[in-house]
Amino acid sequence: MVDPTVFRDVLAQWPSGVTVVTTLAAPTDGSPEQTAPSWHGMTASSFSSVSLTPPLVSICLDRKLYSHGLISESGLFGISVLAKDQAEVARRFAGMVPDVEDRFAGESWSTAVTGVPLLDSALGWLDCRVVHEHEGGDHTIFVGEVLAGHTARKSAPLLFHSRGWGQFADVMPDVATLADTSLVDDHVAAAEIAGAGVRVRVAQPMLTVAGGTSIVVGDREQAMASLEAGVDVAEWLVDPLVPGDLDRVLSGIEGIADRSSVHLLDAFGASRADAVAGAVSAFAQERVLEICLQDRAGSATPLAIRHLLQEVVALARPVPIRLGLHDRDRLGLVKAITALKSGVSHFDTSATGADGAVSTEDLVCLLHEVDVTSPVDVVAVADLSRRLRAPLNPAEAEPASAPTAPPPAILREQLGAAG
Repeated sequence: MVDPTVFRDVLAQWPSGVTVVTTLAAPTDGSPEQTAPSWHGMTASSFSSVSLTPPLVSICLDRKLYSHGLISESGLFGISVLAKDQAEVARRFAGMVPDVEDRFAGESWSTAVTGVPLLDSALGWLDCRVVHEHEGGDHTIFVGEVLAGHTARKSAPLLFHSRGWGQFADVMPDVATLADTSLVDDHVAAAEIAGAGVRVRVAQPMLTVAGGTSIVVGDREQAMASLEAGVDVAEWLVDPLVPGDLDRVLSGIEGIADRSSVHLLDAFGASRADAVAGAVSAFAQERVLEICLQDRAGSATPLAIRHLLQEVVALARPVPIRLGLHDRDRLGLVKAITALKSGVSHFDTSATGADGAVSTEDLVCLLHEVDVTSPVDVVAVADLSRRLRAPLNPAEAEPASAPTAPPPAILREQLGAAG
């Protein structure tokens, strides 16, 4: 038989979600102060789905636990799935916070069918009635029929691994895409940028080019005319704090949501998180092509980016989040790494970074260094960047015999194009 210590050590390597299991205790006989069942709860990770039809779940509890006896007697239990920011709740219900008289205090709770308490701020909860009890060594496997359920919010879950609580490990995406959002009004330059595998924002509808084109629109009429003229993507600029702006775009994208890229302005500004999250949720329901969070002012810190993305990436699914990062503080690539680790794989850039955005060539090099695949032609982008920089730095110019292309007009303001 396996050594108990080895067994525990191996099991500690298996990550699982964290829940609060709640149940009821019958009133104490003869106590005039206790007229209703009292609430009890504990932290548990041994929770699993069993069946969809009928809806069944299971929890596995040590028979020595007080909650075990209460669930066996009442035949009732609730499951509240904890979010990444609820480690303190997990510790409290695990009995790890000293001098806590009431574990339920400080949180909002609801009841459904059975009357067991269910955590309002959890990712979701299930209200269950025990239908089977199975002996499992020193534990009992309780199988519960789910009588009611609720998904309260979308966020990353709290995980239990190696005897500690945490969040999902950062995982780099396999593939990342880029879009040049400087404004190009020259067809040759647009074709060259797009030919390198970068979607290019154009000043006016042009012939279809290899990497695709986008154009900033101000209303539905402009969007329809541009798409009919051959532009691939209509870009909508939205300020979530401007009254009516969200509704304006929601009505404008009707029927063309899958070809609409929505750009939320100043997404990382102070006190804008709730408005941004609401806009992301609204556009995700419409299944737009993508939702771009813009940092035009360059004020977003890596921590601010991390914090917001941990919320909105989940809210947006299955719609991808795109990020437009300014490089004013020379931390653009640090922010890009933060975004990559937070579930973002689509970025707005500009050739040479001439409009203040993270430069296409720098981000392509970064992706290469961290083994993230991109459809962008690294050599072509580097060549284009060198020729665009040449007028400013003659030392970077190519030999006279080398072919050249007219530099794109990339300094015009994005917002001006919308009007």
